[in-house]
This record gives sequence, C-alpha cells and structure tokens, in this order.
Amino acid sequence: CLPRPRLRAARALPPLAQVVFPTQNGKVAIVTGGTKGIGYQTVKHLARLGMHVIIAGNSESDGQEAVRKIKEETLTGKVEFLYCDLASMKSIRQFVRQFKAKNYPLHVLVNNAGVMLVPERKTEDGFEEHFGLNYLGHFLLTNLLLDTLKQSGTHSHNARIITVSSATHYVGKLHLNDLQSRCSYSPHGAYAQSKLALVLFTYRLQHLLTANGSHVTANVVDPGVVDTELYKHVFWVVKVVKWMTAWLFFKTPEEGASTTIYAAVSPKVEGAGGCYLYNEERTKSADLAYDEELQRRLWTESCKMVGISDEASRLP
Repeated sequence: CLPRPRLRAARALPPLAQVVFPTQNGKVAIVTGGTKGIGYQTVKHLARLGMHVIIAGNSESDGQEAVRKIKEETLTGKVEFLYCDLASMKSIRQFVRQFKAKNYPLHVLVNNAGVMLVPERKTEDGFEEHFGLNYLGHFLLTNLLLDTLKQSGTHSHNARIITVSSATHYVGKLHLNDLQSRCSYSPHGAYAQSKLALVLFTYRLQHLLTANGSHVTANVVDPGVVDTELYKHVFWVVKVVKWMTAWLFFKTPEEGASTTIYAAVSPKVEGAGGCYLYNEERTKSADLAYDEELQRRLWTESCKMVGISDEASRLP
C-alpha cells in the first residue's frame, strides 16, 4: 500500500448517515470494545448496513445494554454480545471457542478496544496493561481467528482486519528488551509503544497474508483525536481543558469511527492491505513502522509471549 505524505490537519468528513456504502447482508463482523465510543459507533453503522456484528467486551451489563440500544436504533436483530477480556489470554481463547462453536464465517475483524494512560499495573498474565491489552490481546485474538477469516475471504471480496492505532505511535519507541516497561514506567511511553506495536504488527501480518496467498487484508486506522472515555486517566487540568475545547478540537465518536467503517466496507480499499488510514485516506505512518526486521522480531517475541507457534519463521 503506497502511502501519501501525511497531513495532520483535520479534514471535515461527511456525517456517516450521509455516506453511502454497499449493503453487507450475510457478512459477519467482530468488534472489540464495541460497547462505547468509537467501537459502539462502528458496531451500529455496520449493523445498519446489514452486517451481523458480534461485540467483544469485558462487561456483560454494558454489552447487553449496547445490544439493546443498537437494535432499537438500527431496527435490526443482527447484533450480539460475547464476553472477551483482552487483558486475559484465557478469556480470549474462550471467546474464540465460543465464536467458532456458532459456525459463523468472519468477514471483518475490528481490533478497536484499548486503554490509555493508565497507572502502572499488570494484566492477569503479568503483562504491562497497555502492551498486554492494547497489543498482545489483539495479536492473539487475530491469530486465533485467522483460519476463519481465510476461509471467509474470496478473490473478489477479501476478509478484512482493521486495527485501531493512534497518532501517538509517531513518538513511540519499541523497547524489545523491555516491552513491559519494567525499567522506567511512563503512561505516555507505554501507550505510545503499544500503538506503534499495532502498526508494526499490521504490516508484518499483511506481508504474511500476501506470502500465503490469503484472501485477507490487514490495515491500520488512525481515528484522530476523539472525545471518548479513554481520557479518564489524564491529569485533572487536562480534563478541564478537554471539557472546554472538545467541541472545537475533538471529533465525536461517530466522526472517529468513520475511517474504521470505511476500512471495513468501502470498495475503494478492496484488496488493499498494509495501509495506514487517516480521514479515509492512505497516509504515511512513522518511519520506524516500516522496519521489516523490527516487524519480524516483534512478531516472533509476541508469539512467545502469548504461547502460539511462530509459523511465520518459515517465511521470508
């Protein structure tokens, strides 16, 4: 995917209700973190297009409430909730077993869930939370669902993997010798590293999918600066400034979801993978993200961490 020079100035996008995408009847999607914010808007609009959407989230009550509201708003029953705690490798594996037991195809996987600027703490498996939940959770989930995605994609309609990163990845550094930020913890540094890892992962994944001749594409999305609950851990002064300026500088969750939905259903990106998308345009990510050796090393280390075989080691 050939990137264009990146322009950070916000470009007004038309409201999603005015955008015409092809209907998605018969297609199935999984959206992580689909109970609130960008994820909720993504689920709602995919369901409105006729797609059967599974919300993967870590709150049963929030999940069922999201399902109820989306069914009311879209007048479709094609939305359901399955519990998945991305901070737990055991929970992710259980989610995949439950999903596969339904014998559904899978045409779209949206890796959307995440935490931001949380205090230093570990996941159930002992990983630093930003790296463990934002990155490793989605790394394992994607790999466990790859067989279903490959079976569901066709030459004319590829299955699609969309991973939500952030412009924060531009300042991120990947510390391969200290991925858990044990030496010196910084919420900003840990968050940026997790978002950079997602971009590196997406590019490596697309390389492997292409090498295997799979009818699956993997792209990464930058939603922009969006007014969501992710900011609950920032310093109180920042919260006040955000509250005063959100209407001017922040996108709404619906606006933030627009590029994710575009990546999931637009014919303009059919067959195109390894792209970094911002405001529905292919743009350039951080130079570091294109380092193929770093992509390979991160992939190999990630396989060890989550306990899966590194089949990619047999590929170039």
